[in-house]
Amino acid sequence: MSATVVGSISTTPALTPFSSRRTTFAANSTSTNFPSTPLSFNLLFFKLTHSASSQRISTSHGFKRFSPFMEWQDCTVKMEIDVPISVAYSCYSDREAIPKWMPFISSVKILPDKPDLSRWSLKYKAFGRDIEFSWLALTIGICYSCYITFLQPIPNQKIHWRSMEGLPNRGAVRFYPRGPSSCVVELTVSYEVPQLLSPVASALQPFLEGLLQRGLERFATFAKSYT
Repeated sequence: MSATVVGSISTTPALTPFSSRRTTFAANSTSTNFPSTPLSFNLLFFKLTHSASSQRISTSHGFKRFSPFMEWQDCTVKMEIDVPISVAYSCYSDREAIPKWMPFISSVKILPDKPDLSRWSLKYKAFGRDIEFSWLALTIGICYSCYITFLQPIPNQKIHWRSMEGLPNRGAVRFYPRGPSSCVVELTVSYEVPQLLSPVASALQPFLEGLLQRGLERFATFAKSYT
């Protein structure tokens, strides 16, 4: 079985509009004719049309060659707090008060109509530049016994969040009892390193761990006076 090529190919295919370069294939089980054009021209035509078609498909699906972000990094710090676990949990649940003790958080605003969502702003001067980001965070809770995600934290156990837009990040605050009047607060933050900070990516993790540790130290003082 062979195929007969009907039509012609321009000698300058790169300058011919894609819509005018067409080839019609007619199957003929008894024909012994071969393409009248040289094989090199047919291969070139296939590459040109295949390349143009692939480019249109990638564009139509919204694929991007480059991303403004790079790898994820994780930071975990913890500290024993001299307040009951219920007080520590209530204090940390007050999201709009977080800028009072977290060094690099400038503001947190809970959406009036959606209390599980909050708008966060980060402003800090580091590595010789002014760093400023914002994101919309969803506060959620996880029940480990039933593996179900809820739209509320687990009282006195865990507060979990993830960003919905803006700077990609997620994290959790866990509370462990140490007695009737003390507990351990463990804070884990995972974030995608912005392209702006990629030159200092290796130094960013220990730097942020230091900021988070300072934040917990200030949180310990703030929680003692929290009402």
